Amino acid sequence: MREFMARRAQFFIYLVGGVLSALVDIGVMQLVIHGGISYQVGTSAGFASGLLLNYIYHARLTFRAAATSTSFFRYICVVILNFLLTLSCVAVAVALLQLSVQTSSLIGKIVSLPIIAINGFVLGKYWIFKPTAD
Repeated sequence: MREFMARRAQFFIYLVGGVLSALVDIGVMQLVIHGGISYQVGTSAGFASGLLLNYIYHARLTFRAAATSTSFFRYICVVILNFLLTLSCVAVAVALLQLSVQTSSLIGKIVSLPIIAINGFVLGKYWIFKPTAD
């Protein structure tokens, strides 16, 4: 039972970091798009905006692991995967929805968030910040 509660707490901490990162991500994306720049650039700028902060947050608070070059490289691999998933969701929303680009891209972004949250947590726990045997 204690392990179950610890996992729930860890996932909650992960989600808090994700929400903070998502708010920055979406805010930057919307500002860029509202400024007349393409949704692709807006999505990219938003996604990149929280990269280093998010890595340090998860290393120190979520997984309580040392920030190493290996874990950072693995983190970048997961970020690239999540970026491609996000960009795909946004592109599909823009292509399928008959709304403004700004609204469609926001919907695509929101749809992508639970997908990348689960992917990021699982890969973070079991690959990026995997505890090493002492």
